[in-house]
Amino acid sequence: MILRTQGIALKLTNYAENSIVAQIFTKDHGLQSYLIQGAKKPKAKTPLAILQPFHLLDLLVYHRDNNQLQRVKEAQQYPVLRHIPLDIVKSSIAMFLNEVLYKVLRHQNPDPIVFQYVADSIQWLDQAATKLGNFHLIFLIGLSRYLGFYPIRTEKPYLDLLEGVFTDSLPAHAHIIAEPTTSVFRMLMRASYETMHEIVLSKEERRYLLEKILDLYRLHTENFGEVRSLLILEEIFA
Repeated sequence: MILRTQGIALKLTNYAENSIVAQIFTKDHGLQSYLIQGAKKPKAKTPLAILQPFHLLDLLVYHRDNNQLQRVKEAQQYPVLRHIPLDIVKSSIAMFLNEVLYKVLRHQNPDPIVFQYVADSIQWLDQAATKLGNFHLIFLIGLSRYLGFYPIRTEKPYLDLLEGVFTDSLPAHAHIIAEPTTSVFRMLMRASYETMHEIVLSKEERRYLLEKILDLYRLHTENFGEVRSLLILEEIFA
């Protein structure tokens, strides 16, 4: 069956001499593996450049429900990213978030709402002309809402990351956020991409908050593991 769908490229793996397997999160079928033959050839019908991670794609695909490896008939970048590939800050954010996305979306059922949140966020990042130091924090907190472990916001002093709730009492484990950081986390929960620049954080505060947000993801995502691109992101915002 030939279907048209939208996709977000997440990961590439070499396959034979000139072909690749692309892991693409699609709007209609979730994360799929696509064999793209000849993608590394100079005049490839589907060039390697448009399949780079975080690129948005319009796809025409051969799809069979029980196949582990699907095939792409046609693919084009849509909309075309103008700034992320060329801007070191934006590309570093994209690399980091792309790695996190692959870790969580490989467990995710098809979900057009999650797809649209990610696609809209990529386009906003590409076009943004504001400070981006808090973008990845806002993105990850917002994404957790759709993944099912977004904490219900209250004014209680502790955030229990294991249970995903704010609480009055200190939990008997180390997976917590306490004041004054709890208040900052609530500010980030209330913020949008348009207002995130109003939250001023030191590099130490931003690093600590990111560690705790990744802890939240690690606790609620099977085999989440370490994020290798975290070091690159920390250098960018050092």
